[in-house]
Amino acid sequence: MDNFQTVLRFFMNQKATIGYSFMALLTIGGERVFSMVSFQCPCNHDQNFAYGLTFLLGPAGVLLILGLFFSTRLWRLYTGCCLNPMKLCPRGNCFGSLRVFMNIFSGACVAPIMWLCVALLNGTFYECAVSGLDDNLVVDLFCKNKTLKCREELARVPCDRSKLTADERMELLLMFRAQSQILGWCIIIISAFVGLLGTCYTNCRSKVSYLQLTFWKRYVEKEKECFDTFAVDYANKLAERNLHSFFENNDPAPFPFPNHRAWEEISALHTFSRSEQYYSTLQRYVERTDRDFTPEKRPVLDVEHGIEML
Repeated sequence: MDNFQTVLRFFMNQKATIGYSFMALLTIGGERVFSMVSFQCPCNHDQNFAYGLTFLLGPAGVLLILGLFFSTRLWRLYTGCCLNPMKLCPRGNCFGSLRVFMNIFSGACVAPIMWLCVALLNGTFYECAVSGLDDNLVVDLFCKNKTLKCREELARVPCDRSKLTADERMELLLMFRAQSQILGWCIIIISAFVGLLGTCYTNCRSKVSYLQLTFWKRYVEKEKECFDTFAVDYANKLAERNLHSFFENNDPAPFPFPNHRAWEEISALHTFSRSEQYYSTLQRYVERTDRDFTPEKRPVLDVEHGIEML
């Protein structure tokens, strides 16, 4: 049992690394499926560039959108901000909201960058896109010291329909692949360098020590886990209470429930302050001396201005 707990604790501590590794494997697998199953370079000057660029950047854009869409931190930050724009600037701290959004955006960029790196290291999409360029400088670079036929057959090089000799075609393909892989490694190096600089800057500007920051992260994770458990438990109790009232045809029993203002306060953006060392907005709310204990009379939503759930 102790060994199982040790293994479980290891995986919990390394869940970010495991998650990124799993994401990388999915990206590699997805790129291979795209390359072998759905990708067919048209091999003509009019379509090569657009087709190759679509397969290179299209999935990256979709992954970025999905990363933002499934970010709970993003929706916690922006839910209700159209009706109350001041939610984006709690206590007048608009810069903190912008910083949180940049953190969310940088996290959502991990999967798209992985896709670009894998796709460029493979080179298939880049070969198709760059062979369709009509710019004279680019074509001169590719067909330098070659015959005029190179210019005419450049778009057909990614396919096996080129009239160039096998050696010339292979030389161009190797040039395309080398350029693609150089770009891929440049993105990897720049991303790693930017990530290192961002981490160093964040830790350097941290208002708490490393150990307290580690505790803060652990607390936030545990609070979220406990909140999910409590939310499910209270949702079951509220559902049972309402169903009992409906089927037994009587008034519902009193049900203690936080009021709307309490929900708004614990959903706000949390900023750490040395003067009041609270680790979350929930802790700040429950430790307030002027806390409003007035419960919600009826735990319902205002459907007129809210979200109707079916």
